[in-house]
Amino acid sequence: MNYTENFEGIKLDVQAVDIDISDAIQQSVRDSILKIKRHAKKIDSIDVYFKEEASQATNQKSVHMRVGIPGNDVFAQDEGSNWYELLKNVEEKLKRQLEKR
Repeated sequence: MNYTENFEGIKLDVQAVDIDISDAIQQSVRDSILKIKRHAKKIDSIDVYFKEEASQATNQKSVHMRVGIPGNDVFAQDEGSNWYELLKNVEEKLKRQLEKR
């Protein structure tokens, strides 16, 4: 499942490899973007990648997020078993990186 949208003036590109992302998770992505947006002056784009590894017993899900800002982009990822928890952890990592700039 892949989709692209313009969310609050930010190009949002979501890619999920061989999995469907529920509307609730899509809304969680948007909520995370709103929180991240407070820590950056200008965000051009955000890429979110959802991936599920069937071969691994633990940490089979992973979320990667890249925030396109002027200068070097910021990137964070996390692995685990709960999409919502992973999104929250990635959001926190990105906010810390943006605060350091």
